[in-house]
Amino acid sequence: MKKILVPTDFSNEAENAIKVAAQLSRKHNCELILLNMLDLPLTHISEGVPADLPEAVYFMKLAHKQFEDVMSKPYLSDITVTEMVDIHDISTGILETCKKEDIDLIVMGSHGSSGLKEMFIGSNAEKIVRASNKPVLVIKNEHENFDIEEFVFASDFKNDSRETYKQAVKLAETFNAKIHLLMVNTVSNFTTTASAKVKIQEFIEGTNFTNYTTNIYNDETVEKGILNFSHIINADLIGISTHGRQGIAHFLNGSLSEDLVNHAKRPVITFKI
Repeated sequence: MKKILVPTDFSNEAENAIKVAAQLSRKHNCELILLNMLDLPLTHISEGVPADLPEAVYFMKLAHKQFEDVMSKPYLSDITVTEMVDIHDISTGILETCKKEDIDLIVMGSHGSSGLKEMFIGSNAEKIVRASNKPVLVIKNEHENFDIEEFVFASDFKNDSRETYKQAVKLAETFNAKIHLLMVNTVSNFTTTASAKVKIQEFIEGTNFTNYTTNIYNDETVEKGILNFSHIINADLIGISTHGRQGIAHFLNGSLSEDLVNHAKRPVITFKI
C-alpha cells in the first residue's frame, strides 16, 4: 500500500477509523489522506472562493480548524498525513478523490450494532462499498493495537470471487494471519459438506497460501452464519466480496444485505469483484 484514505466528519467513529489507518500507514510506510467532504449545494469550490459565497468559506475554514486538532494527535506522529477539504456530494466526492489520488485502501468508521448513521455512513457507505474498486475497511470500535490473527473470508467460492480472495491473501500475509474460509449453508441454499469442501479446494488452488482452515457452517441465513461463526472463533476481521452494480456483499446466488456491515461488532473489509 502507498495511500490510505479516511473520510472524516470529525466524529468519534471517524477518529476510530483514523487511528486504525494510522497504524496501517506506519506499518506499511505509506501516506494517510484525511478527507472532509462538505455536502453543500454547490458544484465545486476551493480556498479561493469569491466573497459572495460566505457559507462555503465559513464551512471550509471550520473544517481546516478542526483538522488542526486532528493533526496534533500523537497517534499521527512520524507518518505522512495530508488533509483535504472539498465540496461535493459525499459518496461521489470520496470515490472521485480515491480515483484521483490513486488510493489503495479506504478506511471508514461506523456505529457498529446501532447502524450506520453518521455523515459518512449509511447510504453513503453503502454507495462507497458498492462502487469502490479498492478494498473498504469498516471499523466499529477503537483499536489501540489493530492486529489481525483470525481472518474470516466468507464467500460462495465461485470463480468470480477468486481475485478478491487473492487480495485477502495479501492482507493476511501482511499480518501473518490465518484465513478461515467460510461457506454458509442455509435451508434454501444447501450444499453437502463433501461437495462444499471440494468446491473450496478448487477455488483456492494455485494461491500457494497454506495458513487457512476450511469451514462449512449451517445457519438460518448467510448473515447470521457469518456473524455466529466469526463470534465462535473470535475473528479479528470479516472479509466479503461485493458486486458493484448489484449492491453490497452480493453472493451466494442472492444478496447479503447491508445488515452484515451494520450488525457485525468486529471490523469488516469488502473486496470488489
